[in-house]
Amino acid sequence: MSGPMALTLTQEAWEEISRHAAETFPEECCGVILYYGNTDEVRRLRNIQNQLHALDPETYPRDASIAYAMDQKELDSIIHEAETTGARIKAFYHSHPDHEAYFSQEDRAFATPFGEPTYPECAQIVISIYDRAVRRISAYAWAQEKKDFVEIALRKI
Repeated sequence: MSGPMALTLTQEAWEEISRHAAETFPEECCGVILYYGNTDEVRRLRNIQNQLHALDPETYPRDASIAYAMDQKELDSIIHEAETTGARIKAFYHSHPDHEAYFSQEDRAFATPFGEPTYPECAQIVISIYDRAVRRISAYAWAQEKKDFVEIALRKI
Protein backbone atom coordinates (compact mmCIF):
# COMPACT_ATOMS: atom_id res chain seq x y z
CA MET A 1 0.00 0.00 0.00
CA SER A 2 1.57 3.26 -1.01
CA GLY A 3 -1.21 5.55 0.20
CA PRO A 4 -2.43 6.04 3.76
CA MET A 5 -4.25 3.23 5.60
CA ALA A 6 -6.49 5.78 7.32
CA LEU A 7 -7.18 9.46 6.91
CA THR A 8 -7.97 12.05 9.54
CA LEU A 9 -9.55 15.42 8.87
CA THR A 10 -9.95 18.29 11.26
CA GLN A 11 -13.53 19.14 12.21
CA GLU A 12 -13.09 22.45 10.33
CA ALA A 13 -12.01 20.73 7.09
CA TRP A 14 -14.86 18.19 7.39
CA GLU A 15 -17.37 21.04 7.80
CA GLU A 16 -15.84 23.08 4.95
CA ILE A 17 -15.98 20.28 2.36
CA SER A 18 -19.53 19.47 3.50
CA ARG A 19 -20.48 23.16 3.10
CA HIS A 20 -18.85 23.26 -0.35
CA ALA A 21 -20.86 20.21 -1.45
CA ALA A 22 -24.10 21.78 -0.16
CA GLU A 23 -23.43 25.16 -1.81
CA THR A 24 -22.75 23.65 -5.25
CA PHE A 25 -25.62 21.11 -5.12
CA PRO A 26 -27.03 19.81 -7.51
CA GLU A 27 -23.63 20.07 -9.22
CA GLU A 28 -20.46 18.33 -8.10
CA CYS A 29 -17.92 20.31 -6.11
CA CYS A 30 -14.18 19.68 -6.16
CA GLY A 31 -11.12 20.81 -4.29
CA VAL A 32 -7.90 20.04 -2.48
CA ILE A 33 -7.03 19.68 1.19
CA LEU A 34 -3.57 20.93 2.12
CA TYR A 35 -1.85 19.85 5.32
CA TYR A 36 0.24 22.41 7.21
CA GLY A 37 1.97 20.76 10.18
CA ASN A 38 -1.07 20.03 12.33
CA THR A 39 -3.87 21.69 10.43
CA ASP A 40 -5.88 21.02 7.29
CA GLU A 41 -6.70 23.82 4.87
CA VAL A 42 -9.42 23.37 2.27
CA ARG A 43 -8.91 24.94 -1.13
CA ARG A 44 -12.02 25.05 -3.28
CA LEU A 45 -11.65 24.65 -7.03
CA ARG A 46 -14.09 25.58 -9.74
CA ASN A 47 -15.79 22.65 -11.45
CA ILE A 48 -15.42 23.55 -15.13
CA GLN A 49 -17.28 20.47 -16.39
CA ASN A 50 -20.26 22.48 -17.69
CA GLN A 51 -17.97 24.70 -19.78
CA LEU A 52 -16.17 21.64 -21.21
CA HIS A 53 -19.51 19.96 -21.94
CA ALA A 54 -20.82 23.09 -23.70
CA LEU A 55 -17.66 23.45 -25.81
CA ASP A 56 -17.31 19.78 -26.77
CA PRO A 57 -20.25 17.55 -25.80
CA GLU A 58 -18.82 14.57 -27.68
CA THR A 59 -15.58 14.52 -25.69
CA TYR A 60 -17.34 15.64 -22.47
CA PRO A 61 -20.80 14.02 -22.59
CA ARG A 62 -21.44 14.53 -18.86
CA ASP A 63 -22.43 17.82 -17.24
CA ALA A 64 -21.47 19.05 -13.76
CA SER A 65 -24.37 17.22 -12.09
CA ILE A 66 -22.57 13.90 -12.70
CA ALA A 67 -18.96 14.88 -13.34
CA TYR A 68 -16.26 17.30 -12.37
CA ALA A 69 -13.17 18.80 -13.96
CA MET A 70 -10.83 20.88 -11.85
CA ASP A 71 -9.73 24.20 -13.29
CA GLN A 72 -6.10 23.39 -14.18
CA LYS A 73 -4.83 26.94 -13.57
CA GLU A 74 -6.38 26.96 -10.09
CA LEU A 75 -4.96 23.50 -9.37
CA ASP A 76 -1.49 24.53 -10.56
CA SER A 77 -1.66 27.57 -8.28
CA ILE A 78 -2.52 25.40 -5.26
CA ILE A 79 0.25 22.93 -6.08
CA HIS A 80 2.68 25.86 -6.35
CA GLU A 81 1.43 27.20 -2.99
CA ALA A 82 2.05 23.81 -1.37
CA GLU A 83 5.55 23.57 -2.85
CA THR A 84 6.55 27.07 -1.75
CA THR A 85 5.06 26.95 1.77
CA GLY A 86 6.07 23.42 2.76
CA ALA A 87 2.48 22.17 2.85
CA ARG A 88 1.62 18.81 1.41
CA ILE A 89 -1.41 17.83 -0.58
CA LYS A 90 -3.34 15.59 1.78
CA ALA A 91 -6.37 14.81 -0.36
CA PHE A 92 -8.48 15.70 -3.35
CA TYR A 93 -12.24 15.80 -2.82
CA HIS A 94 -15.40 15.96 -4.86
CA SER A 95 -19.10 15.36 -4.29
CA HIS A 96 -21.65 12.95 -5.71
CA PRO A 97 -25.00 14.80 -5.74
CA ASP A 98 -27.90 12.35 -5.28
CA HIS A 99 -25.46 9.40 -5.38
CA GLU A 100 -23.53 7.32 -2.90
CA ALA A 101 -19.93 8.03 -1.84
CA TYR A 102 -18.14 5.48 -4.00
CA PHE A 103 -15.02 5.81 -6.16
CA SER A 104 -16.35 5.51 -9.69
CA GLN A 105 -14.56 4.45 -12.86
CA GLU A 106 -14.62 8.11 -13.93
CA ASP A 107 -13.05 9.12 -10.60
CA ARG A 108 -10.35 6.49 -11.07
CA ALA A 109 -9.66 7.65 -14.63
CA PHE A 110 -9.27 11.25 -13.44
CA ALA A 111 -6.85 10.23 -10.66
CA THR A 112 -4.82 7.91 -12.92
CA PRO A 113 -4.64 9.58 -16.34
CA PHE A 114 -1.62 7.48 -17.35
CA GLY A 115 -2.52 4.25 -15.52
CA GLU A 116 -0.77 5.21 -12.29
CA PRO A 117 -2.01 7.90 -9.91
CA THR A 118 -0.64 11.39 -10.47
CA TYR A 119 -0.52 11.81 -6.66
CA PRO A 120 -0.20 8.29 -5.18
CA GLU A 121 0.36 9.58 -1.64
CA CYS A 122 -2.86 11.64 -1.65
CA ALA A 123 -6.22 10.34 -0.56
CA GLN A 124 -9.35 10.78 -2.66
CA ILE A 125 -12.46 11.89 -0.74
CA VAL A 126 -16.01 11.47 -2.05
CA ILE A 127 -18.98 13.25 -0.46
CA SER A 128 -22.44 11.73 -0.89
CA ILE A 129 -25.05 14.49 -0.73
CA TYR A 130 -28.83 14.33 -1.21
CA ASP A 131 -31.04 17.46 -1.11
CA ARG A 132 -28.08 19.52 0.22
CA ALA A 133 -27.63 17.12 3.16
CA VAL A 134 -24.38 15.17 3.40
CA ARG A 135 -25.10 11.46 3.87
CA ARG A 136 -21.60 10.03 3.93
CA ILE A 137 -18.01 11.03 3.31
CA SER A 138 -15.62 8.28 2.28
CA ALA A 139 -11.89 8.18 1.55
CA TYR A 140 -9.87 6.10 -0.88
CA ALA A 141 -6.13 5.48 -1.20
CA TRP A 142 -4.00 3.95 -3.92
CA ALA A 143 -3.11 0.32 -3.22
CA GLN A 144 0.00 -0.39 -5.28
CA GLU A 145 -0.37 -4.16 -5.05
CA LYS A 146 -3.94 -4.00 -6.35
CA LYS A 147 -3.23 -1.19 -8.84
CA ASP A 148 -6.47 0.36 -7.68
CA PHE A 149 -7.99 2.68 -5.10
CA VAL A 150 -9.38 1.03 -1.97
CA GLU A 151 -11.60 2.50 0.71
CA ILE A 152 -9.78 3.49 3.89
CA ALA A 153 -10.93 4.62 7.32
CA LEU A 154 -11.84 8.30 7.58
CA ARG A 155 -12.00 10.03 10.97
CA LYS A 156 -12.67 13.53 12.28
CA ILE A 157 -10.28 14.98 14.84
